[in-house]
Amino acid sequence: MKRLIPTTLALLSLAIAPPLAAGTAPDHGHAAHGAALQLNGGRQWETDATLRKAMGEIRQSMAQSLHAIHENRLSAKEYGGLAKQVEGAVGAIVANCKLPPAADAQLHIVVADLLAGAEQMAGKSRQGRRMDGAIRVIGALDNYGKYFADPGFRPIAH
Repeated sequence: MKRLIPTTLALLSLAIAPPLAAGTAPDHGHAAHGAALQLNGGRQWETDATLRKAMGEIRQSMAQSLHAIHENRLSAKEYGGLAKQVEGAVGAIVANCKLPPAADAQLHIVVADLLAGAEQMAGKSRQGRRMDGAIRVIGALDNYGKYFADPGFRPIAH
């Protein structure tokens, strides 16, 4: 499992690297390939237990740190820890989540934002601050709540 997560993250980074190199970094609600999030014929996309669990874990981690993020009190080490939690949850999603192809394609948009935010929180991105990475992750969580059917999921009030 420890080898699977870095390999999975490397494969995902390859999938988003060409657009990033071209200077078209994904924005909230947009995939690395320019596709925008959309509903499934006016309804939210289905989820599975793996996805709901992992997104709940990311939400909980971010919500617990929100006050410190807003007050600019989160250390680089703490941002790094949050980034690892996000990356670990995304690794679980990639390894175990089984969605129909259309829902999976929409999920990739959210995952791209989660990973980009985690990279920035970890200090691996030269653009923006670690706080901006946290904001990106929270935006991805908001999009997940809007576009995916997860009855127990609540957006983070920020």
